[in-house]
Amino acid sequence: MKNIKQMLLLPLAAAAMTAQAAEINMVSGATGKDLEFLKERAKIWEAETGHTFNVVAMPSSTTDQFALYRQWLAAGNADVDVYQTDVIWAPQLADQFVDLTRHMSDLVGDHFPSIIESQTVNGKLVAMPAFTDAPALYYRKDLLDKYGKSVPKTWAELEATAKEIMDKERAAGNSDLWGFVFQGNAYEGLTCDALEWVKSYGGGQIVEPDGTISVNNPQAIAALERAKGWVGTIAPDGVLAYQEEESRGVWQLGNAVFMRNWPYAYSLGNSGDSAVKDKFDVAPLPQGDGPNARSAATLGGWNLAVSKYSANQDAAISLVRFLSSTEHQKANAVELSKLPTIVSLYDDADVKREQPIIPRWKNVFLNAVPRPSAPTKVKYNEVSSLFWSAVHDTLSGNGSAADNLEELEAELEELRGSAW
Repeated sequence: MKNIKQMLLLPLAAAAMTAQAAEINMVSGATGKDLEFLKERAKIWEAETGHTFNVVAMPSSTTDQFALYRQWLAAGNADVDVYQTDVIWAPQLADQFVDLTRHMSDLVGDHFPSIIESQTVNGKLVAMPAFTDAPALYYRKDLLDKYGKSVPKTWAELEATAKEIMDKERAAGNSDLWGFVFQGNAYEGLTCDALEWVKSYGGGQIVEPDGTISVNNPQAIAALERAKGWVGTIAPDGVLAYQEEESRGVWQLGNAVFMRNWPYAYSLGNSGDSAVKDKFDVAPLPQGDGPNARSAATLGGWNLAVSKYSANQDAAISLVRFLSSTEHQKANAVELSKLPTIVSLYDDADVKREQPIIPRWKNVFLNAVPRPSAPTKVKYNEVSSLFWSAVHDTLSGNGSAADNLEELEAELEELRGSAW
């Protein structure tokens, strides 16, 4: 009788579990092998929770992603449960996301405090960190060794080294080689590149932490004029349309001496089908000229937020906990060379063995330069758009850096009004 009763109850128990199971949709603008890895890892969470995971692929351009996010959130879209967000978006989207403070109180202490702070708006934890980013200079160590060159420490040295190696290699028949590739398209990536150029010359951070508009100054002008000189000389004219993946494509085919890119390109560059496998290394980005010159790397990184319009918030929060956990971030570091936001992983033996480059990125990250999203708040997207447009005009030969930055300053003053 007991066995019969248990048999009758089994379908009821299964039905209860089915009723509790949720289908969670997460949007992600992942690049390279990221989507494949994310889907595979999510199977662990599915097995543990009984929930189902779906990923909605986004455009590779973060600018396009952000526009879609704002459109969907403004419409109260309940189809998306978890958003993968850029480090700069927290102040702009805070009202649309669930406060994760009490749900993550046992985890936040494991992460870099500055990252948690960047995702906290008016005391509300808007998103949990998934991984952080800071770009570096990728260089062909085989070509530098071949021509007896050192890793450049200044942009002037990079320019000279890139041209010499490019010219000599082309004369020897390597007609597709370029000296330097970067992100020159008119989008958020150009804001990152150009901020590094300007900051490396001591030209400030576009808008300073106190809200002062600082972008129109001699150091910033000098930085952009130097970068303008790269287009069509050491960099192809097509660099004006390059984003991260286009730059990586040229680099990974073996057609560039130097590349500016994020950590994700490191493991891909050493994959079996890469023409530069075991031929390259990374170093801090070069510094500019002048008394306040320094190496500068834009602080990047991606986070996970739960939509307040989700009908499955508990399951979505469970997914965020999993994807921001030490276990997942370690796998992300080992498999994809993504920089963890969890401090202890920089000293993890497995991470050091499988991705020895990651511990070397720690100091780069700790000294990274933030984009001015905090002082400009909800107006940051417009500030960035105005900045990258002025830079792109300069690189394209549409006006001088001096004229374009003077006009940009006036536009930013108008946008600011009495206050940000």
